[in-house]
Amino acid sequence: MTDALDQATEITVLGIGNIVLRDEGFGVRVAEYLMAHYTFPDRVQVLDGGTLGMELLRFVAGTKQLLLLDAVRGEKAPGETYRLAGTEVKAHFQDKLSAHDIGIQDILTLLTLTGKPVPEVVVLGAEPVDISAGMALSPALSALVPEMARRAVDELARWGAAAKEKVQE
Repeated sequence: MTDALDQATEITVLGIGNIVLRDEGFGVRVAEYLMAHYTFPDRVQVLDGGTLGMELLRFVAGTKQLLLLDAVRGEKAPGETYRLAGTEVKAHFQDKLSAHDIGIQDILTLLTLTGKPVPEVVVLGAEPVDISAGMALSPALSALVPEMARRAVDELARWGAAAKEKVQE
């Protein structure tokens, strides 16, 4: 049996959030947009992680670069965007604002404790406008989805993994 921590996709793009709380699902909606509009090299996996928390370990373990797409509750105005890297990532997840944040922080900590940390983690996100019950993003965050997807594609290009836009029919 192969150890799940030894199976690796070099780069993982992970959209996280709760899609039934409107803007809380922003990261998932950006991941869905990426999957619908782009193709990626074999060494890249793009996933809708939803609120799976620790269950995401098998998808994240062994990855070298992790791009998290998320609603980021920080100190900016609603609809403002974020790019967090390095120590900013740990600080963001330290607040444990939602169930998926707890899971991601725990996964990153567990991988570090097992001696297999994710070497590079970047979070792209936006400050939520509305986290009330509902499936649709607020108009402000809905309008940001294509832009955030482009930023994710740019991040992947910096990592040497160019995505290609699909021909839309």
